[in-house]
Amino acid sequence: METTKALLKTTYKYVLIFYFFMLGASTLMVKNYIPFAVGLTFGVAISMVNFFELARTVNQSVLMPAKKAHGYATRHYFIRFIINAIVIFVSIKAPYIDIFGTIIGLLLIKFVIYFTNLFNDKEYFKNIIRRKEEE
Repeated sequence: METTKALLKTTYKYVLIFYFFMLGASTLMVKNYIPFAVGLTFGVAISMVNFFELARTVNQSVLMPAKKAHGYATRHYFIRFIINAIVIFVSIKAPYIDIFGTIIGLLLIKFVIYFTNLFNDKEYFKNIIRRKEEE
């Protein structure tokens, strides 16, 4: 449970760093940046809630028997899926929310997880940099 809390804290910290970076960059790169910023904020907030719900689902399902855990995890997966669908639908229908900002916000936590895991493995980079003649 403590490792889950530490993982959530670290992931949220990096998500907020990337979020503020993208928010600042959007003021320079996007012509009408306020709807984009609202969409980005909306997407990041929902993705962080979904990630918390995923961590809670995993922690609960580990304590259950296999058959019950499968059903529990599947139900919660579909709940998160429906939440994402509703968020995208609202973003499409609301004129003050940019759909691209929302989608980037929803995907931002996934990019953070990929990058943090990619850059944590120093052996991976040593193998890339090492010349083939050395093998």
